[in-house]
Amino acid sequence: MTLQKGDFILIDYTSKVKETNEVFDTTKDDVAKKEHLHKEGEIHEPKLVVVGEGWVLKALDDALIEAEVGKETTVEIPSDKAFGPRDPEKIRRVPIKALYAKEINPVIGARIEFQGKMATVRSIGAGRVLLDFNPALAGRTLIYDFTVAKKLDAAEEKIGALIHRRVPVVEEDKFKITVKDKNLTVDMPEETFYVEGIQIAKRGIAMDIQKFLPDLAETKFVETFKAEPKPEVAAPAPAAEATEAEAPAAEEAKAEAKAEEKTEQ
Repeated sequence: MTLQKGDFILIDYTSKVKETNEVFDTTKDDVAKKEHLHKEGEIHEPKLVVVGEGWVLKALDDALIEAEVGKETTVEIPSDKAFGPRDPEKIRRVPIKALYAKEINPVIGARIEFQGKMATVRSIGAGRVLLDFNPALAGRTLIYDFTVAKKLDAAEEKIGALIHRRVPVVEEDKFKITVKDKNLTVDMPEETFYVEGIQIAKRGIAMDIQKFLPDLAETKFVETFKAEPKPEVAAPAPAAEATEAEAPAAEEAKAEAKAEEKTEQ
């Protein structure tokens, strides 16, 4: 079964540069670690794509329509359909002291921001640095090995995937999704309360819902703060009662005390 524009799918892929065989992106955690692409806090997992929405390179987007769910596919994307050819006019030499003034310590191969633009450090020497302001993959032919892992059909699946796309640091199944009378309610788990940019993420989710599920008239996010449970106060232990052996002795002691009082009187 082929796909069509507007389908919600999850794809697994590994992308590399044809000329060097260098892997530059992947959704697979083991590949990311092997290729030294894994970064702290970054999540590698199947990626949500709405076919035809431009969420991936157009050449890859076009290839998705011909793909079959569960079947591995390879697509080769020439530079003119990827990040374009390299422009020599975008390569400049700048004094290294100009970078030091911005507290930038240049390292060959590093991506830095200089004068409001991203650049790659190509070489360093004689007090000058060669900066390449072309996109990092400009002029390169790209190869994508991808598999459509799953096609999402149910509205709840689509909503959950849209939420996870905006809030990937929290597991998708921790959000409670309720659809009733064309109204959507999303119960937010406590882990989201302090996620940086969560209000912007919720706005983005609401806009995605309006676009892709237009039958839903309203999207409501519910945050419930539960009171901390109060510690239980232990009940005072009951006074120990005299045992049968101790009772006669106690009575004798009382009698002796009374006798002493009478004698003193």
